[in-house]
Amino acid sequence: MKIKRFVAADMRQAMREVREEQGPEAVILSTRRLDEGIEVIAAIDYDESLVREAARHGAPLAAGEPVAAVAAAAAPADVPPPPRAPAAMATAKVAAAKAASRTPPVRASMPAPDAPPVPSAAVSAEPVAMQPLMERAMQDTARMRAELGSLREMLEVQLSSLAWNDMERRQPLRARVLREMTRLGIEPDVASQLVAALPAQINAEQARYLPLGMLSRSLTVSGRNLSDDQGVTALVGPTGVGKTTTIAKLAARAVLHRGVEQVALVSTDHYRIGAAAQLEHYGRLLGIRVYPAYDAPSLRKVLELLRDRHTVLIDTAGVAGSDPRLAQQLELFSDAGDVRTCLVLAANTQPRSLDEAVRAYRPLKPDACILTKLDEAPSLGGALSVLIRHRLPLDFTTDGQRVPEDIATADARVLVCRAAQSQKSQLPDDGQMAERFGLAVASA
Repeated sequence: MKIKRFVAADMRQAMREVREEQGPEAVILSTRRLDEGIEVIAAIDYDESLVREAARHGAPLAAGEPVAAVAAAAAPADVPPPPRAPAAMATAKVAAAKAASRTPPVRASMPAPDAPPVPSAAVSAEPVAMQPLMERAMQDTARMRAELGSLREMLEVQLSSLAWNDMERRQPLRARVLREMTRLGIEPDVASQLVAALPAQINAEQARYLPLGMLSRSLTVSGRNLSDDQGVTALVGPTGVGKTTTIAKLAARAVLHRGVEQVALVSTDHYRIGAAAQLEHYGRLLGIRVYPAYDAPSLRKVLELLRDRHTVLIDTAGVAGSDPRLAQQLELFSDAGDVRTCLVLAANTQPRSLDEAVRAYRPLKPDACILTKLDEAPSLGGALSVLIRHRLPLDFTTDGQRVPEDIATADARVLVCRAAQSQKSQLPDDGQMAERFGLAVASA
């Protein structure tokens, strides 16, 4: 029997190291939470009788590893003392009875005169004596909770691995589709949703191309053309996603189709230094006037003034979901009239940040979305997952800084093909797949 100690940041990493070095037949002897992470002691060629015999006699195990090291890692730190023998307890009871018989009785009706007061130390002796016991009980409880948490995490890892291996054995083509979706960067919930919609019987050729078609059909596009820009449109979203540059591209296209007199720009971004100046610079280049709006009343007045213009584009301040100024921006468009809001998201942002941005701007009820910075995104899977999860219609995509060239009408098939071509990473291993889909497969 060979025993080895593993220390990792969490239980999943520790179990992965155990599987890689000792194989799936390894036996977990003990787990313990340390300051630097999780300690796992595992063995291969496990022999329970040998462990018990070695623990009884203190003999060393194979490969020179003493049993005391494993026993010290597995056993609790504090061992209670053994109970007293029956003979000793009987002797103590007899001695206590004799001492009581020698004590003169005290009548309840006649208290002893001038009885000395009981010292306060004697009164508080019992609580003082109980304090170390309570502290020890709290420490034992905390240690037990930590051990139970480690055990639960280890069981979840084992269950995830077993469930994923069972799925690969029973449904290899569906497991292959999940692996490919993971390589593209598609989030687990969206990938599971796509696989659940696959036909019951598919062949290898369908497993290769059908999921990409289903992915493109899951994306919602608005069908809005760059020449179809009539009305008032406000671009909202977090800071740094390219709202001002996108407005300049849309304005340039509108000028080409409608003329300078039919296009106007409105700036409500008065927080960032130079934001209004940047939009005014684009306006001068295009020959378009830029109107400032500082609050909801002034925005209503500006829109009333521009009611005869064919295209009006509103630039807003970039505000994160946790920023208190977001409430002011939501109030800005609460009574602005017929304004089409468009949420701008950057494709090179982490999926969790994209999801938080969509939830933060949900009170505005965005009519559509614009996906920017496709050229800076190493993977498009996260952005596509957020669009599918929230069913956001997609208006346009941008992939550069050139005005007005680097903007296009959204096309779901083009986006999916671009996502498949841009991702050159290797397929994820079994450990990653079990971590992402194991528990979902087990609970299905």
